[in-house]
Amino acid sequence: MDAAFTEEQHEIRRTLRELLLKRCGPDEVKAAVRTPPGYDEQLWRQLATQLGLPGLALPSAYGGVGCGPTELALACEETGRAVLPSPLIATAALAAPLILALGSERQRTALLPPLATGELTGTLAVPGGQLATALALTGPNDGDWAGGGRAGGIQARVQDGTWRLYGEAGQVLNGHTADVLVVAAHTGGFARSRTLLFLVRVAALGPADARSGAGPGLPGLRRTRQTALDETRPQARLELRELPAELLGEGDGDEAAVAGALAAAGAAAAAALAAEAVGTADTALARTVAYVREREQFGRSIGSFQAVQHRLADLYVTLQAARSAAYYAAWSAGRGRSAAEGTAGPYGVAEPGVGALALAQALETLRAVAAEAVQLHGGIGFTWEHEAHLYFKRAACDELLLGPVHRLRARAAEEAGLFAGGAGETGGSAAADGSGARGRSGPTEGSREAGGGGVSTASAGAADGSDAADGSGAADGSGAASTTSTTSAAGASAGARAPEAVEV
Repeated sequence: MDAAFTEEQHEIRRTLRELLLKRCGPDEVKAAVRTPPGYDEQLWRQLATQLGLPGLALPSAYGGVGCGPTELALACEETGRAVLPSPLIATAALAAPLILALGSERQRTALLPPLATGELTGTLAVPGGQLATALALTGPNDGDWAGGGRAGGIQARVQDGTWRLYGEAGQVLNGHTADVLVVAAHTGGFARSRTLLFLVRVAALGPADARSGAGPGLPGLRRTRQTALDETRPQARLELRELPAELLGEGDGDEAAVAGALAAAGAAAAAALAAEAVGTADTALARTVAYVREREQFGRSIGSFQAVQHRLADLYVTLQAARSAAYYAAWSAGRGRSAAEGTAGPYGVAEPGVGALALAQALETLRAVAAEAVQLHGGIGFTWEHEAHLYFKRAACDELLLGPVHRLRARAAEEAGLFAGGAGETGGSAAADGSGARGRSGPTEGSREAGGGGVSTASAGAADGSDAADGSGAADGSGAASTTSTTSAAGASAGARAPEAVEV
């Protein structure tokens, strides 16, 4: 297979990057997060209507663009470069895929087209701050992660023929502005409880100004924006008091289908978030390189000191490894997609643990790059107002929301069967130490047809390196080392060159 990106994929990146360079600089980001919704609504409408960003991975039959997780990951990489505050992840990576996978035809037809065009936004509400567990990223999602029918969770019961929800959920991404809530709740009482997903259409509960947050006119629902370290990732606390809702899907609901849909959505969401973290780290590294070239100490630029060059070179190699892992995870999430996407769901069957591994590596990379960016900027970098803290805050809060990193890796190792004598054991022990998808390179996995194709795709970062505006692409294939030896060879074929990002 061809590991290079298609012209359409390149165009998505170029168009989005050009627009965000004009409309989403550090000053614009800081201004947008202080508005009531927490993002620039005008820019979001432009991204939705002109570029179809929220509908990128949705089928054209429901108003989407008809692409897949790879294209969504590429778009998220560009939004990550700008640290764009938006409901993109909550809408396109969480709510819309679950509605597509589990919803009835009536629900899909009513909700997916407006979600795809940005007319509505959505999110997933999971009680107890268990979002990563619900998506099967840090633990199995077949337990009582939604509250177990006890206090602290969300319960659902039928009253007068209508489902009613009672409970609360915190750390809900864009929960204070979302028009469509996909809520995980327990039903059936304590003894026979099962976790299902429910739809809440906020616009049907009160006046149009309900999107501003808590207040009168929303019977049974109170939404409060929470104070978060990373203001570019707004979160909210939802209080549900006998809130009317409808079951997502048809019939009485299938708990196994819900768990499977959440896991599939989690694999794709992890790839999108990993790509977003890679984009953020790329910008942080590029700005740091530019600064050390200009900052002088002892009569010369600090970038000319070998110790600084070594630190930046290490960050560059780490970044390319994370980029390669994120691309591979995105390809894996869309592998085997059926042509009948409306029935089969938006995603195929991802390799076990690949999404969690890519996310762990990307989060760790962003944390390292952000820390070095703050330190190498010196005294100005330690001021809270400096743009370096946009990247630092994003790194810290993403890991709090979907980590920690060691749990992501532990779950990936468990899924791959590394410590249970499963097939993953043949693939090597590298996955246990967090070196991306490297542990998947064993003979057992490499001999499979699907696995072989995915290995080549992981080198897409190398093939695409020349397109990066800041010269930080993986043109030397160094990032591929985190996946497999085959990927490294593919990346090297793209042609080695001196990394511009570290020529200080």
